[in-house]
Amino acid sequence: MVDFPGCRGPMIGWPKLAALPGAAETLAALHPAWTLALATNAADSDEAQIRAALRRVDLDRWLDRVYCYRRIGHPKPSAAFFESVLRDLGLVAPRVVMVGDDYDKDVQGARQAGLRAVWLNRRTGDRPEGEGLRTILDLGELPGVLENWER
Repeated sequence: MVDFPGCRGPMIGWPKLAALPGAAETLAALHPAWTLALATNAADSDEAQIRAALRRVDLDRWLDRVYCYRRIGHPKPSAAFFESVLRDLGLVAPRVVMVGDDYDKDVQGARQAGLRAVWLNRRTGDRPEGEGLRTILDLGELPGVLENWER
């Protein structure tokens, strides 16, 4: 989702909402083969409000689960946040890939919890890569990255 300057409070109440470019196409391409979940630090919204906001931009249908700070009680990059998600999904960390645009909270937090991570870096163009880490500049790159990563 796009963060609009000046918009505060639950995203469902914002006058304008927009998905990131390529989000719908990417989620549609991945959904048949992957369990897709949104894991957010949104503190103003509960999961129902987040799903309602996603429905406004037609992304809700691609997501199997939504996890938010408000329900989990721990924010990313806390290991407890990721452990709660893994427990609910019934998966072990090495089988899960976190995709996020916040390098410290999404990527480093996930990697410290044992997950693989893909950094959506739309700001600098840097592409750090390594064990358990890939970088994309555009969501459209994600299916190719995941296809080449052992599941």
